[in-house]
Amino acid sequence: MNSSVREFIKKEVPDWDDEVVATARFKALSGQRSDWESKLLFWKNLILKVARHLNVFVIRSSEVRNIWFNRKGLMPLCIDQVLLEMYSSGDILLKSDLMDPTAGRLSQMCKRMVNLIGISGPSSSEELIEEFLILSIPLQEKAAEVVKLLSESHWTYFCTVTMSELQSICYGSTEASTVLSYLSSTGKARYLSICKADFIEGVKVSLVKEAVPTISSLDYDVLQLIWTKEKLQQQLDVIDQRYEMSRKSALNFMKAGNKQVALRHARQLKLNSESREKCTSMLNRVEEVLTIITNAESTKKVVEAIQIGSRAMKESGISAEEVHVCLQELDDTVASQKEVEEALASAPIQCTDIDDEDLEKEFRMLEMELEDLTPQKDTAAPTQNDLLKKEESKISETKIADSGRTGDAVPRESAESLVSKLSNLQLEAA
Repeated sequence: MNSSVREFIKKEVPDWDDEVVATARFKALSGQRSDWESKLLFWKNLILKVARHLNVFVIRSSEVRNIWFNRKGLMPLCIDQVLLEMYSSGDILLKSDLMDPTAGRLSQMCKRMVNLIGISGPSSSEELIEEFLILSIPLQEKAAEVVKLLSESHWTYFCTVTMSELQSICYGSTEASTVLSYLSSTGKARYLSICKADFIEGVKVSLVKEAVPTISSLDYDVLQLIWTKEKLQQQLDVIDQRYEMSRKSALNFMKAGNKQVALRHARQLKLNSESREKCTSMLNRVEEVLTIITNAESTKKVVEAIQIGSRAMKESGISAEEVHVCLQELDDTVASQKEVEEALASAPIQCTDIDDEDLEKEFRMLEMELEDLTPQKDTAAPTQNDLLKKEESKISETKIADSGRTGDAVPRESAESLVSKLSNLQLEAA
């Protein structure tokens, strides 16, 4: 694990082996908070990244300091302070902070009150050294993953599993109890146990947004059946192993010519085969009963939904015929929509045989038509600028003609008249 963590850290932190940068990072947090806020954020994010890389959410501070971030025998002096700051901000939880799912309701309520008031909890980094630390964000992610995995194998709103199955999903008893504590605190799970000939522990988990309802007698019966199913499956696996061993032994001794020993293994093989048939029959029977119970629960949900719908129809004054007509119209609309989608999907594209040259030729023809239309528009409605340019050209011609005759300036009267004409044209154009 040490080499895996080291390689991961080097990948995440390119300057991890930089002596100057590492010396600054490994120092203790001192001075004002603004001075070491960035360093705290760095170590906090790195701890979370390494935890996700290892797929863990329960850690020890000594493991974090001595194994995760051990750099050539040097250990960061600020880790304990970082962990304490993470605990103060809620990023780290202690096992004592979590609710005990096996305790009674009164005890759970008292625990919640204590957590809200904030009475318990370590006040110094020394108290965190040997404690199991729980990373709250990875814990929430793991709990969501557990619910997702259970929802993939169960199609009901709620499911009941044994504690051993939960431990196999969480990869450990400590992790399973931690996830169970978190789910119980959020109302997504309830612990139940049966103490008869065997002590059976189980969990009822909500696979939807609703909270888990109160445990009923049916839940205990389902837990008993699930536990029996698991035991039968384990026994069946053992029988299969013995069957395979007896078969191989019988073949080996038969090849060696020892028929008497081979016959004894053949008898054992037959006994294992009979035991396997009995165990398989019992397992199928238990699975059949569980299926019947699951179907009954689903039927109950359907009946409740029908009752709610019937009550709503009575309150709204809607008859069953109107509902039937509405549903029929909805089915027809859906069928029509499907026909349109199928027609669009199966319709061939008609313009696939057009070449790019034809398109370019058509585009040039459109441009030529636009060029032909543009002059017509200009001649039909001359703009103000055109009129002004025309009058200015007349003025210039007049000036040239007058200067050619007399060699003097333009007469004052003719200039004033032209100016007035220009102003009139501007007013008319405006």
